[in-house]
Amino acid sequence: VQLVESGGGLVQAGGSLRLSCAASGSIFSIAGMGWYRQAPGKQRELVARISSFRSINYADSVKGRFAISRDNAKNTVYLQMNSLKPEDTAVYYCNADGVRTYQSGSYSSTNDYWGQGTQVTVSS
Repeated sequence: VQLVESGGGLVQAGGSLRLSCAASGSIFSIAGMGWYRQAPGKQRELVARISSFRSINYADSVKGRFAISRDNAKNTVYLQMNSLKPEDTAVYYCNADGVRTYQSGSYSSTNDYWGQGTQVTVSS
């Protein structure tokens, strides 16, 4: 299973960016897809997560500014980031949890996967 992210970049404070993450491979189901971020010198933190049933969790710091969505048919998750602040600057990682694959007539146990990360830089 591979997760490929796109959409990061440099933006001024108050601007917007949209991140995308597509999961590929012999995927049967994905329980949750989400975004985490890690700023220099800080721990990786959850930004937003959406379950296969569209249950959503946001970090308090992004509520009202970010919106997560998911296309189950495409195994793709999106993160619309509006009203960006300099403190949003970080490497953003896509995560897929509870992933079950199907190959050669067998289902796998569930596993979690990470993307390679995409840099988001917000200038003041």
